[in-house]
Amino acid sequence: MRSGKDAPVDQLGAEHCYDPSAPPKVRRYQVLLSLMLSSQTKDQVTAGAMQRLRARGLTVDSVLQTDDSTLGALIYPVGFWRSKVKFIKQTSAILQQRYGGDIPSSVAELVALPGVGPKMAHLAMAVAWGAVSGIAVDTHVHRIANRLGWTKAATKSPEKTRAALEAWLPRCGRVGAGGAALSLPPPLTSHLHRELWSEINGLLVGFGQQTCLPVRPRCQACLNRSLCPAARSLGGS
Repeated sequence: MRSGKDAPVDQLGAEHCYDPSAPPKVRRYQVLLSLMLSSQTKDQVTAGAMQRLRARGLTVDSVLQTDDSTLGALIYPVGFWRSKVKFIKQTSAILQQRYGGDIPSSVAELVALPGVGPKMAHLAMAVAWGAVSGIAVDTHVHRIANRLGWTKAATKSPEKTRAALEAWLPRCGRVGAGGAALSLPPPLTSHLHRELWSEINGLLVGFGQQTCLPVRPRCQACLNRSLCPAARSLGGS
């Protein structure tokens, strides 16, 4: 179902929003900024905001030299754009003062930055640093993991879902490879290692954007329908 890689996240996710020709430190900063902008925002809107920012030269220094009203106009209409202007300015100042304009290389330091949550931190580690620190769980991953019964009990928050997935997924097989069904109970295989955790977010986000929608999921088109506990109750379309 995900072999085509044609969901919005596949073309407009954080790994596609930075300038590949920029110096490494600038690329990492742009990755972090795209993640900060992406919260409660569609990928298309985030990508548009990043294009406008990059057109002006997107660096720590350029952001700090941009007044709040201009920065707001550039990132609008991302969700909660006024708060994000404040967080971006605060975080950029910290990066300049403490990290020489680079971003931190640990989850603990990343989540200490204003406006940066655990999901953003784990994605930043994967995309910016190439390090697998954990599974990045957003609303799509949280919803789908619970619908598929990948958590022993229903979880109420993305962080609880992350803990449940990280405890369970090392005992499972590769997820969604070659368009296969995504639901693979632990007894079937035993080859998914920590290094593959970075694949989970993109696979499930795209699956949530195209098939396992928040409202009126397309269960009839889903290869998981016979395995999914939620499919029987949700019905789908």
